[in-house]
Amino acid sequence: MLALCPLLNYAQTIRQSPCSNISITQQADSIKAVLAKSGFIVVKEASVSMESEYEVPVIVPLTQGSWYQFVFIGDISSKLYEVRMFDWSEKQVVYQKKMWGDVDGNVISYDYIPKFSEYHMIKPLQVNKKKKKDLCGYVMLLKKTAP
Repeated sequence: MLALCPLLNYAQTIRQSPCSNISITQQADSIKAVLAKSGFIVVKEASVSMESEYEVPVIVPLTQGSWYQFVFIGDISSKLYEVRMFDWSEKQVVYQKKMWGDVDGNVISYDYIPKFSEYHMIKPLQVNKKKKKDLCGYVMLLKKTAP
């Protein structure tokens, strides 16, 4: 557990610049509306500037037994999208991959119910051959509050 402490301190000092992409914002708003009808509320959300082939670490505290939905939206021109999620002991608990051309290819969404109340690290990534830098991504963490 102590091995993660330097990582957490480092990750907290990373300052992601927000980005603006109207298409991604519209997708995010649409997804939030659909999930709200299912009883989810937004816990955290952010637009993030990304670089092709580099993960963006997102550290979130999750509560045991709560039902969460994580959403990552990548730039529509990217060819590959991945999200990995790790628990406090650095065990990978989720891996999702989508390719351009898949239905909703630039959106990765999954639900997760943690077995313990602890911090989790989520690492979204996208690969884009045209734009190596200045990619926009959007991350959301939602929590189920109503049946």
